[in-house]
Amino acid sequence: MYAIIATGGKQYTVSEGDVIKVEKLGVNAGETVTFDQVLFVNNGEAKVGDPTVAGASVTASVVKEARDKKVVVYKYKRKTGYHKKNGHRQSFTQVKIEKINA
Repeated sequence: MYAIIATGGKQYTVSEGDVIKVEKLGVNAGETVTFDQVLFVNNGEAKVGDPTVAGASVTASVVKEARDKKVVVYKYKRKTGYHKKNGHRQSFTQVKIEKINA
């Protein structure tokens, strides 16, 4: 059984027991989160939402909140002496999928 959920402007395919990284939710570790935007559920028969599946939800527990590895952004223009270096660390929440309610 798996489902496709939407959170943080992205879509994720999840099954029970999966551990995924999503955009920062602002929830402490150990708490429970419910994702209501379920776009698709497959439990032997496929249920496609329009845009979401009615009555479906995915329950997950928060493992941790952290920041990802640094991504270096380097801008350069030749022959002008222009170069600029920036770094960015994206915040994320790591969740473990506990139950798919369909």
